[in-house]
Amino acid sequence: MAKKKLSPAPGQMAYLNKEFMESDAGRPLRILSEFYEPQQVFEQEEIKNSIVFFGSARTLPPDEIKKRRKGCKDKKELARLARLEKVAESYNAARELGQRLGKWANKRHQGYAIMTGGGPGIMEAGNRGATDVGTPSIGLNIKLPFEQHPNPYLDDALNLQFRYFFIRKYWFLKKARALVVFPGGFGTLDEMFEMLTLIQTDKYAQQLPVVIFDSKFWKKAVNWEYFAETGMINPEDLKLFKFCDTVDEAYDYITGVLDEQEEEWTLLTWNREIKKK
Repeated sequence: MAKKKLSPAPGQMAYLNKEFMESDAGRPLRILSEFYEPQQVFEQEEIKNSIVFFGSARTLPPDEIKKRRKGCKDKKELARLARLEKVAESYNAARELGQRLGKWANKRHQGYAIMTGGGPGIMEAGNRGATDVGTPSIGLNIKLPFEQHPNPYLDDALNLQFRYFFIRKYWFLKKARALVVFPGGFGTLDEMFEMLTLIQTDKYAQQLPVVIFDSKFWKKAVNWEYFAETGMINPEDLKLFKFCDTVDEAYDYITGVLDEQEEEWTLLTWNREIKKK
């Protein structure tokens, strides 16, 4: 099949030609735009640090499941709701944790934000918690044929859209100071393991506190110890993250690590200044 010819408009700048920008030839420019636009946005909005929430777009809060069951006669839908009910409390936990971490961040005045993938489910819950307490709420949305749509709890200036997964992942990590992973499917697994790989291989300079929330779900879904038993990872790699089952536990762990890191950085900076004198 012959390659389709572009049709530039006479006198029009190439970057204004939508046909060109959507073509294979325009791909490098699309990629670059997804690198540079978020950088500009975060700088102008003074976002310096983020706490990232991962989790399923399909998660529904318990009250929403109850609402949808009422009067529902569709057996397939009722079965789906029954499956989702097993992890429904994750929504409420993510919202509460977003609120508490948001309050903690607000007191520090260090450009913190709650960052999610911007869609429904756990992402919505994390952003909702941030919005509840006035913390900047970031959504890194991805263009997908289903499930993904921006949730209503994103700051307008921080509602970003991506076409490429790899650039979106770059921005998840770039500002991250902590990560919380709630129950999820393939997408959540993909994001979580990529982040753990980057931390494991020292591609991320600072030790990142990683919480894997709901140990019952995750230990049933993944046989973590078997990775170490078979030599696929080192036993100490299991210390790269912490299982938590309550909001209190997750909050205390994350803020404890971040407070300690801040104290170490302050001491290091102070020692450097003393040496200069």
